[in-house]
Amino acid sequence: MPGVDLLEQGEPIDIGSLYLNHNSWLRSWLRQRLHCSETAADLAQDTFLRLLASSTQHRFGTIAQARSYLRTTAKNLCINRWRRQEIERAWLETLEASPSAYAPSAERQVIVLQALDEISAMLQALAPKTSRAFLLAAVCQMTDKEVGVELGISDRMVRKHVAKAMLACLKLQARHTAAELAHIEAP
Repeated sequence: MPGVDLLEQGEPIDIGSLYLNHNSWLRSWLRQRLHCSETAADLAQDTFLRLLASSTQHRFGTIAQARSYLRTTAKNLCINRWRRQEIERAWLETLEASPSAYAPSAERQVIVLQALDEISAMLQALAPKTSRAFLLAAVCQMTDKEVGVELGISDRMVRKHVAKAMLACLKLQARHTAAELAHIEAP
């Protein structure tokens, strides 16, 4: 095809050559969105690390397909970064509004931020109505009927959505418990 750089069809992409030929393009693309060269370089590196760590062999027919994959991965990393920054900002505002005598230690603050980030990621992974129903019921303490009116669904569907979110919470808690037990049992 004229004007389209073709890659070897059917062969896994050589990540080294992809990095050498497209890292500066990706950094530039990220810099335009982030307005920070250092953060753009970090996220470009993380993008290639994700590609490298991927368990599947990536096959791209054109440079455009390879760049599309890199751009999508980098965009998702940007979204995750912005989400974490928003959580951190909200946490810092909460700390500023609290009396300093009750301020948690620096270590505890890091633990809370990590937990908030994991909860946020868990909620993001749920269907939008499921996470919204859970937040309205659990955080805003709305009744099933009130949540149903807000979301335009039945009380029964509210209970189903909240149950799905609670299951996700339990799975997150189980992962943490398993990690703690593994840490305790490690010699």
